Amino acid sequence: MKKVFYIVSFLLSLGAFSQNQTLFEKANALYNEGKYAEAIDNYNAILDTKKHSADLYFNLANAHYKLNNIAPSIYFYEKALKLAPNDEDIKNNLSFAQNMTIDAIDAIPDAGFSKLLKNVTNTMSFDNWAKTAIGMVFCFVLLFLVYYFAYSTLRKRLTFLGSLVSLVLLFVSLAFAFHKYNLDKKDNLAIVFAQESKVKSDPNPRSEESFRLHEGTKIQILETYNDWKKIKLSDGKTGWVNSEDIKMLNAI
Repeated sequence: MKKVFYIVSFLLSLGAFSQNQTLFEKANALYNEGKYAEAIDNYNAILDTKKHSADLYFNLANAHYKLNNIAPSIYFYEKALKLAPNDEDIKNNLSFAQNMTIDAIDAIPDAGFSKLLKNVTNTMSFDNWAKTAIGMVFCFVLLFLVYYFAYSTLRKRLTFLGSLVSLVLLFVSLAFAFHKYNLDKKDNLAIVFAQESKVKSDPNPRSEESFRLHEGTKIQILETYNDWKKIKLSDGKTGWVNSEDIKMLNAI
C-alpha cells in the first residue's frame, strides 16, 4: 500500500512540475509580447503551488518593473537575490528599480574583519555552503581511501595531504553555512508596499509621527506588537509601522 502511495505522489509531483513549466513558458511568451499583467498572473499561479526559484522571482520582478510597480519589483528582485546572491543581472535590475524609490537612506557601512566576513559569507546561499560541505566530505572519504590502499609513497603523501585539505575546507564550509544561516535569521527584512507609510514613535495610531517612508524602501523588522512592526532603517533610525504597509521578504 505504501508503494502505491509513493508512486501516486511521484506521478502527481511530475504532473505539477510539467504544469508549472508550461505556465512558466507561457508567462515568458506573454512577457516577450509586452503583456506584462498577464505574465504576472501566470507567474503568480506558479507561486501559488509553493514552487519558487531565482528565475521565477527575477522574471516576475521584471514584469512588475515594466509596469512601474516599484514595491513588487524590488520585493521580487530581493527574493531572487536571496536564492542567487552572485547573479549580476539581478543586482543590476534591482539597482534600476531602487532608483525609482523616493526615500534616500544612507547605510551605516560595516568595517574591518566584520565586513570581510559578511562579504565572503554572502557569496553563496546557505544551501550552497551546505552542498560545498557535503562535497568536501566525499572528497575527504575518496582521498583517504586512495591513501589507505595506495602502495606508492608519493601517492600516499599526496592523498594524505589532499584529505587534510578537504577536511579543513569541510569545517570552513560548515562554519560559513552556519554563519549564513544566522545572518539570514537575523536579517528579518521587509519592503514597504504602501505608497506612503507613517512611521510612529510607538505602536499606536495616535502616537507621534517620527518620519514617513514610501513604497519600495527596504527595512529591518525588530519586533512585533499586535498589528504593528518595530522597524530599523539602514541609517539606524527606528519606529513603528502598521503591518499592512509592508511585506516580509521571508514570506513564501
